[in-house]
Amino acid sequence: MTTDIVEINDFIVLIDTTDALEAEVVQCQFDTDIMGISFYGSGKVEIEVTYGTNQQSLKSQKGMAFSCIGNDSVRFSHKILQAEPLKSISIFSKLKNLQKLPPYEKELFNTHLGDLLSTNKEFELGPQVLMTPEMQNAISKIFTTQLQGPERLLFLKSQILELLSHYFAQIGSSEKQPPISPVEIQQMYQAKEIMIQNMDKPPSLSELSKLIGTNNNKLKRNFKQLFGVPVFKYLQHQRLLKAYQLLEQKEMNVQEVADFVGYESLSSFSNAFFKQYGFRPSEVTK
Repeated sequence: MTTDIVEINDFIVLIDTTDALEAEVVQCQFDTDIMGISFYGSGKVEIEVTYGTNQQSLKSQKGMAFSCIGNDSVRFSHKILQAEPLKSISIFSKLKNLQKLPPYEKELFNTHLGDLLSTNKEFELGPQVLMTPEMQNAISKIFTTQLQGPERLLFLKSQILELLSHYFAQIGSSEKQPPISPVEIQQMYQAKEIMIQNMDKPPSLSELSKLIGTNNNKLKRNFKQLFGVPVFKYLQHQRLLKAYQLLEQKEMNVQEVADFVGYESLSSFSNAFFKQYGFRPSEVTK
């Protein structure tokens, strides 16, 4: 695993990547009281957390974001599976440094992570949310930027703040919505997989509703509540994410990639790609 460590104000940011062919095990621990928020753009990780005589198992994968708090007795063992390359961003701060934040930033942490920050436990998990396309997009930009030096640090700062903003917004949105039943959650995951597997020719909302056994209104409401965006906005983001991966492999030209992910017009594909990533698809294939 390759870890890029960046210090941004009082935050320590770990940018982790790996494309190893075999599973990797990485161990680490805190050296003081720490609060962390992790975002998984891709990959699967099994985490064993040990503190005192206690042990807790966590599973993280693409599309998840969660927070935690721990002290220097906490030890982590990360088993990185190789179903797909790992791309994750973890933001850490010493608890005492959170008190130095500007008032409006401190208020966000206290409002959305107040229970976590006030715990006296050695280790505790905070809110876990599904990443929105805006979060995925910020992570994509971090891993694809061509900037170097001070310009890169300034760019990373903007994307880290964007990730935190969307994370807090997603927590707030989840708190205001009525709970979704386990059956409905399963239906929404099924809908998501159907859209991803058929991104070149996706079903209509009515067709998708029938396939998962619900109606249009419940599909639209529950999907947005669970994933943060409407069905077809989610689909567009997944199309462009897949397009970037294919272009990066340099096995297809731009037209072939546009066709593969379901864009009938090359110009509309190029414009959507530029809007999400800030550069044209042809620049990836150079």
